[in-house]
Amino acid sequence: MTTTATESADVVIVGGGIEGTAAAWALARHGITDVVVCERNTVGSGGTGKSSGIARCHYGVPSLAAMAWKSLPVLEEAEEILGVDVGFRRTGYVVGVGQRDVDSLRANLAAQRRLGIDTESIDRAEVAKLWPSADLTDFAAFGWEPRGGHGDAYRTAQGFSAAARRYGVRIRQGSAVSEILTSSGRARGVRLAGGETIASGSVVVAAGPWSVSLLSPLGIELPITVHREQLILIRPGAGADLAGAPVFSDLVSLQYIRPEPTGELLVGNSDLGTLEPADPDRYSDRADPGFLESAVGKVALRLPGLPDPALASSYAGCYDVTPDFNPVISRTEVDGLVVAAGFSGHGFKISPAVGELVAELVHRGDSTDPAVPAADFRLERFGEGAPLTSPHPYVGAGQLR
Repeated sequence: MTTTATESADVVIVGGGIEGTAAAWALARHGITDVVVCERNTVGSGGTGKSSGIARCHYGVPSLAAMAWKSLPVLEEAEEILGVDVGFRRTGYVVGVGQRDVDSLRANLAAQRRLGIDTESIDRAEVAKLWPSADLTDFAAFGWEPRGGHGDAYRTAQGFSAAARRYGVRIRQGSAVSEILTSSGRARGVRLAGGETIASGSVVVAAGPWSVSLLSPLGIELPITVHREQLILIRPGAGADLAGAPVFSDLVSLQYIRPEPTGELLVGNSDLGTLEPADPDRYSDRADPGFLESAVGKVALRLPGLPDPALASSYAGCYDVTPDFNPVISRTEVDGLVVAAGFSGHGFKISPAVGELVAELVHRGDSTDPAVPAADFRLERFGEGAPLTSPHPYVGAGQLR
C-alpha cells in the first residue's frame, strides 16, 4: 500500500453530494471550519445529479414536514444565502387524491398547518386554472402549497460546497474513502483508496447507497435497498405554455409532473410498492420499454389537453431506500461517527435542515429544534420495530407523501 502524509481535521465528511455539502456548510456556520469533505468523484456526481428537484412540505411525518419547511427559505433565497442561484422556482405544489384518501389529505394538511406550513385545500376549479390541460374528474380533493416548487439539486450541492469553502472547509474531489478508521470504540478518521489517511475524531458518512459498505465492516448495518427509479421528459407541443405551472402530485394514478425551464414536462413515478434493486455503479440510465409505455399512458390520460405531446427523453437514477422510506440521520455505536443516508427520494427538499441536524449531532449530540427531534431519525428504530411512519398515509403512495 502506498504510504503518504497523514492529514487531519476536526470533522471528515464522506460524500460530496447534497447532504454531505449541506452538512459541511452547517458545521462551518456553527464555527467548526476544520472540515474535510471527501468525494470519490466530483461534487454532486452521484444520486444528487439525478434528483427531480421537487420542493414540497407535504409530508405525513411531522418532523419530515418541519424539515422541508425549515429548508425552504434557503432554497428560495439561495442567491443571498449561498451566493449562487440554485435554480429554485416557486411555482406552487398541488396534490390530488381520490375518495379513499380524502380523510388522510385533510388530516395531513391540518397537521402541516399546526407546524406553521402555508398549505390549504383548494377546489377542482382552482386546479383547472393551474393545469388547464388536465382531466381532473377522478380526483376527490386537492391540497395546495403556494411556496412549493422545484430547483436543481446539483447546483444546490455546488452552492453548499462553495459557501462552505468560503468558511475554510476543504473539498477533496477524486478522493474515494475505502475505510472508516476506529479504535477503542471511537472514530479516528478515514483511509483513502490510495492509502492516505485523514485523522479525525468525528466522521460523518453521507455517501448515499455507498454508505452501506463503508459501515458494514464496523458492525453497523444500514437497512438500505438501492432502487433504480425511472423518469421521462415530455414535449407538450407547440403553444403549450406550462413554464409557470405548479408541481402536480397525482396520487390517483401515482405520478408527479413538473415543468422544466426548457418547457418540457418531467414525469416521475409515485408508486414504490415494488422496488427494483440495482447496483449504483452499474445500472441502465434509460427507461425500460415497459416503463415508458406505462408512464406515457398515464400522462396521456391525465393531460389529454396537451396540443401535441411527444416523448423527448428518459433517464434513471438510484434511491437509497430504507424500510420506512425515511432517512437515517443518526449517531452510531461508534463514538464520533454520524450517518446521514437512506433518503429514499426526499433529500433535495430537506437538505438544509439535514445539514443542520448533522451539525448538531456532531457538535452537541442532539437536535435543538423540538420540531425535528433527532430520535425520529435514529438508526436504532429499525431494530426496535419502531419505524418512522405517517399516521395518515395515502393508499398506494405509502410513505412517500
